[in-house]
Amino acid sequence: MNLRRGSNGTAFWAEPSDRESGRPGFKLGDGSRVAVIGGGPAGSLFSYYHLSLAETAGLELELDLYEPRDFLSPTPTACNMCGGIISETLVQNFATDGINLPATVNQRGIEAYVLHMDGSRVRIETPVQEKRIGSVYRGTGPRKLDIEKKTWKSFDGHLQQLAIDRGAQPIRAKVADVTWRDGLPGLAVKGGETEVYDLVTVAVGVNSPALELFEHEPLHYELPTTTKTFIREYYLGEAAIEHRLGNAMHVFLLNIPGLEFAAIIPKLNCATVCLLGDRIDKKVFESFLESPEVQSCMPPEWQIAEFDCNCSPRMNVQGAPRPFGDRIVFIGDSGVTRLYKDGIGAAYRTAKAAARTAVFAGISAKDFERHYWPTCRAIKNDNAIGHLVFSVSGQIQK
Repeated sequence: MNLRRGSNGTAFWAEPSDRESGRPGFKLGDGSRVAVIGGGPAGSLFSYYHLSLAETAGLELELDLYEPRDFLSPTPTACNMCGGIISETLVQNFATDGINLPATVNQRGIEAYVLHMDGSRVRIETPVQEKRIGSVYRGTGPRKLDIEKKTWKSFDGHLQQLAIDRGAQPIRAKVADVTWRDGLPGLAVKGGETEVYDLVTVAVGVNSPALELFEHEPLHYELPTTTKTFIREYYLGEAAIEHRLGNAMHVFLLNIPGLEFAAIIPKLNCATVCLLGDRIDKKVFESFLESPEVQSCMPPEWQIAEFDCNCSPRMNVQGAPRPFGDRIVFIGDSGVTRLYKDGIGAAYRTAKAAARTAVFAGISAKDFERHYWPTCRAIKNDNAIGHLVFSVSGQIQK
C-alpha cells in the first residue's frame, strides 16, 4: 500500500498502480491513459467525475473523449435523439455535486404529469408544486427555429463543456477500429494510428454502429434489447404551449394496437411528441395524433403534417447482460438504462459508479462486477417492476 495525499491535503492509503508496481495488473496510476467513446450525457459525466475523483486521489491521468458531433452546433447533426426530460432526483444530484444547470439549458420547469386515458384525464402534481423536473434540448432545437434568436443552450453541449473544462481532451472523430495488444485496448479513428489505453469506457447509444466493434473476441459483448421509438418536434409558439400544455408532461395510455407508451413534452415554444412500441409505424403514429386525447392538447390550427424535426431511434429496454470486462466498461444506453423514463438519470448513475470504481477499486472485470454491477443490477430490478406495471396497464386498457 502507498500513502497518497488528495488535492485537499487529506492522506489515504491506496494500492500501487500497475506502473508503480512493475507487474501486470488492473490499477490506474500516474500517466494512465483513459478513453471515453461517446460525448453524450453518460460519456461527458463519466469524464467529469473520473477526472474529479482522480484529482482527489492524487492521480494525474490522460483522458481522451471521442465524439464527432458538436452538440453546440446549430444543425440537426447536433441532436441526440431524445425527448429530453431531467428528473427531480437528477437535478438534486447535480446540485449536490456542484453542477448547476443555467436557465438557458432548462427549457421549462415541469410541475405536473397529466395522464390521458380513453375519454378521461388525471393530473398528478409534483410535491408542493416545485418545478425541479425540467425539459431540455439535447441539441440546439428544431431546424425551423431562427438560430440567431435562440437564447438557450444544448444540455449535452453543456455537459460536454464541463468535461472539457475539467481536463478531457476532445477528439472530433468516430472510432473505426478496436484492437487488443498485450491485454490493453487500442482505438483507431479512420485513417489514424492505433492509440493504446489502460481503460476504455463505452458511452455510445444503442443506435451507434460503434457497439458492433465490441461483439467479437475477446469481450463477446452482447447488445442490449431495444424497441422502436418515434420522435417529432412541433413548433407551436410560446403562447400556445402555455395555454394548451402548460408546465406539464402529458402521458397517454390509449388503446391503440402497437403503442406501448406515448408522451408530449412542452419546451419553451415547441412540443416534443414521443411514441414507443415495437410495432410502431406510420399508421400507429397517425392514429395517435388523430385521437381526441391528443387533439385536445394541441391548438385548433395545428396540422399533423407540419412538423419541424423527426427521428426514429431505437431505445434500450433491457440492458447488456455483462456491461464490463477487463479494462473496459459500458455505461448509459450501451450498458443499462431505466425503462421508458429517466435515461439521463441512468446515465448519471452508471457514469458515476464506473468512474468511482475505476479510480478507487480497479479496472478489472472483477472490480467492475463487485463495485459497478450493483448499480446496474438496481436499475435492472427497477425495470422488472416497470415491465410488470406496463403489462398490467395493458390488460386494463383492453
